[in-house]
Order: sequence, then C-alpha cells, then structure tokens
Amino acid sequence: MPSAGFEYLALHAIPFALVVCRLAGTFLFAPLLAGVMLPQRYKILLVIMAAAAIYPFTRHALVVPSEMDVFGLLPLLVFETLLGYCVGAIASIPLLSLEMSGVIAGQQMGLGLARVYNPEVDVDTDLLGQLLYYLAMGVYIAAGGVEALLGCVMDSFTSFPVGGFSPGAAPLEALIAALNSGFELAIRVSAPVTGIVLLLVLLMGVIGKTMPQINIMTIGFAIKIIVGLAAVAFSAAAIRAAAGDEAADITRSVIRWLTPDSPHLAAD
Repeated sequence: MPSAGFEYLALHAIPFALVVCRLAGTFLFAPLLAGVMLPQRYKILLVIMAAAAIYPFTRHALVVPSEMDVFGLLPLLVFETLLGYCVGAIASIPLLSLEMSGVIAGQQMGLGLARVYNPEVDVDTDLLGQLLYYLAMGVYIAAGGVEALLGCVMDSFTSFPVGGFSPGAAPLEALIAALNSGFELAIRVSAPVTGIVLLLVLLMGVIGKTMPQINIMTIGFAIKIIVGLAAVAFSAAAIRAAAGDEAADITRSVIRWLTPDSPHLAAD
C-alpha cells in the first residue's frame, strides 16, 4: 500500500508542478503580489496553497504525458511560467502608467530632485508618481483586482490546459496594445498639470522681465508645486475615470485572450 500511494502521488507531481509554475509566473509581475514588501516565503506559501486549491479542477485539462524526462519537462515549466507572467505584466500596466504620469507631472513641478525609494517596485521614484501609484493600488485592491486576476488565471486552464501552452500563443498583440494605451493614459493624466505649469512658467517669465525687482526664482518654485498639486486635486475625478476605463479595457483584453467564451465578457 505505501508503494501504491507513492506511485499515485508521483503520477500527479508533474501536473501539479506545472500548475504551481503558472501561478508563480503571475506572482512575478502582478500588482501587489509581486511587491517586495510581501515576504518571499509568504508568496511561495500562497502559490502552493492556490495551486492545491485549483489543481483538482484542472484534471480534465491535462495534456502532460505520464512519463517524461527532465529535458521534456523543463520547457513546459518555462512555458507555464511565461503564461502567468504575461497575465501579471498586462494587469500591472494601468498602475505603472499612473506612476509614469506622476513622474512626468512631478518633473514639471520641480519635484525631480525629491526622489524616494519605493519598496513596492524596488526602484527610486518621484513623490507624485509614488502617490498616484499607491492611490491606484488602493483602488485596485478595493475593486477586487487581485481576486479577478487569480480568477482569470484559474479560467485560463480551460483555454490553455496544463502543459498545453506554447510561446506562439503569447499575447504579443494584447501586450503591445496595453503598452500603447498605458502610455496614452500617462500623457492624458499628466496633461492638466503640464499645461498649467507651462502657462505658469510663461507668466512668471513675463513678470520677471517687467518687474525685475521681484525675485521670481525664489517664489516661483513654491508656486509651481502648489499650483501643480491643486491641479492634480481638481482633476482627481477625471483621473479616476480615465484610469478606471483603462483598467477595465485591459482586464477585458486579458479575459478575451485567456477565455474567449468567458461569462465575464458577457457581463461586461
């Protein structure tokens, strides 16, 4: 009996490892899940627990041969990780776009020297960019983005069975479209601040030429920051609407790629 039980576990070892790799790929780049503030051992535990919960529902979608050597298993592990990585990378584009818009606006306001370390993405970033990133992260969590992302990965086993994904099926068009729309979102969000600061700089230039007794360089720096922050505050509703539409479009594109006949698309 012990040998029979071991053989039964060994039969499911490879498919379970592939499910773990798909989920682990999602944890490499997905918002919040890929943050360095989440300890690595907790990530590993979450991946294994999620894989244990998902695996019983994927047994009808297995294309893995019962006997396989290491050289045949290694490409499957890489491909499954690539699938999860693509999902996480596309889902993180709206948040990174808002951070990029904050960096652009902060440079125009004169906050380029006030860079701080962002532990969430493990890079130095602008103050305004970090503010918009964490606001977007809060909205992402409140809207159930993590649950929706994991749900998409779980639904992906219907269209891409365990061991059935290949690099030719990678969503290159969806990724490029998401990058283009994300860059457009960053420009749209930073445009109000950029335009107002540009007008302010022109106005200060005129004042400095007509009234040289005013030290415009001393007061202009603070004025640009105050006016820029006020512009961000007054355009918060527009930023929320633009970011929400972008996140919804990208989510639909991910669902459309993973599960073309998903009920989520009908609900949208």
